[in-house]
Amino acid sequence: MDMNRRQFFKVCGVGLGATSMAALGMAPETSYAESIRHFKLTNTKETRNTCPYCSVGCGLILYSRGTGGKNVDQQIIHVEGDSDHPVNRGSLCPKGAGLLDFIKSPNRLQHPMVRKPGASEWTRISWDEALDRIARLMKEDRDANFVQQNALGQTVNRWTSVGFLAASAASNETGYLTHKVVRNLGIVGFDNQARV
Repeated sequence: MDMNRRQFFKVCGVGLGATSMAALGMAPETSYAESIRHFKLTNTKETRNTCPYCSVGCGLILYSRGTGGKNVDQQIIHVEGDSDHPVNRGSLCPKGAGLLDFIKSPNRLQHPMVRKPGASEWTRISWDEALDRIARLMKEDRDANFVQQNALGQTVNRWTSVGFLAASAASNETGYLTHKVVRNLGIVGFDNQARV
C-alpha cells in the first residue's frame, strides 16, 4: 500500500483518537434491531386544511386519532405543512407550526355565545339559534337602513349600515361567491381579512 507522509499522519491520528475515545468509555453500545417500532402517526386519519391565521393560505395536514366510530370524536394529535400544497410546499411560519396549541387551548371558543342586552355574562346557544339570530338581525337592519334611491332619484340599492369581512384563506371560487352574495344584499363596506 503506497502512502505518503501526510496520509500516514492522518491514519495514525484517526487511529489514536479512536482508541483514546474507546479507552475513556466512549465506545458505542451494541445495538439491536427493534422488531416492532411504534410510529407517532400510525392509525391516524389524515385531513387536509388551510391555515387560519393570515392571507397566505398555507396548506396543512391534520392528523387525528380515534376509533372511527359514528359518534366518536377524532382527536387531532399532529399538525404539519402540506408538501403538495402549491403555496407553502410543506413549510409553515411559527404561528402555523404552533397550531396544535391553538387547537388544544382551553380558552378556544367552540360554541356560539350571546350576551343579551343588559346582561354581564355570555350564554351558550345552539348553532341553529345563532344562525336564526344573525339572519333576523340582518333582515331588521336591512329593512330599516336600505337605500333604494339617492337624493337625485338615481337607483343605488345600498345598505350602508353593515360591513362584511371575508375570510383570507378562501379559494378564488369562494371569494367570487362571497362577493356576489354581499353585493346582492347591497352591502357597500366589504373587505378581506388579508388587508386588515
